[in-house]
Amino acid sequence: MSNSADSTSRPARRFRPVRLLTGGVFALAGLIFWMSFNTAQGTNIRTDASMLRLSDLIQERSRKNGELEDSAAAARAQVDALARRDNGNTAAEDKRLDALEKAAGTQKIAGSGLTVTLTDAPPNATARIPGVPQPQPNDLVIHQQDLQAVVNALWRGGAQGIEVMDQRLISTSAVRCVGNTLILQGRVYSPPYKVTAVGDRGALRKALDSSPAIQNYLQYVAAYGLGWKVDQHDAVTLPGYSGTVDLHYAKPVG
Repeated sequence: MSNSADSTSRPARRFRPVRLLTGGVFALAGLIFWMSFNTAQGTNIRTDASMLRLSDLIQERSRKNGELEDSAAAARAQVDALARRDNGNTAAEDKRLDALEKAAGTQKIAGSGLTVTLTDAPPNATARIPGVPQPQPNDLVIHQQDLQAVVNALWRGGAQGIEVMDQRLISTSAVRCVGNTLILQGRVYSPPYKVTAVGDRGALRKALDSSPAIQNYLQYVAAYGLGWKVDQHDAVTLPGYSGTVDLHYAKPVG
């Protein structure tokens, strides 16, 4: 009878942990569903709508920054005009000030020049040259060093002024890329990227052709279809830099 009692009691001991485990699973599932609902707040968490909203916010902030820069430039021009009218400078001093402002990039400049346009390759691009490996994603997009190579070459070629997209570069300008977007002086741009320089067209073109970094980029143009175009201008006008000229730097505490 002892053996019979043991045999009838074993199923109960066997199924009790199963019931506990089942209850725990349902409780855990309920907790997960509750956390998902609380995180989503009634939205579809499987979509990338939040990323789209972030992208829209960045573009809107970039547009707003552009409007503020234009407004600040107009106000600065009025202030400069009033200051010059009442500063008591001689004609020679005003002429020297004009030259300094042009060199600093805060005044518009006109003359002959050229525009370099760089474009991403198609996302489905394949190798165009036999023996070249198939491209990786990074091989098909414009990188920061590509834009910097163009800007540096144009300066070496004697450019009197350079504009990237619709912004004039000055000595404190930094060309930075995050992913496949350009961030320049608080504004965000997507390719194609245009770099325009005023100067002797022959010297500028020679500087581009002799740049090792650009020659390396042109190999990717030939291999994978990255965009490269150089347009020459008999006359082109670059606007003056309209952003702040104040330097921002870290200060020690205390």
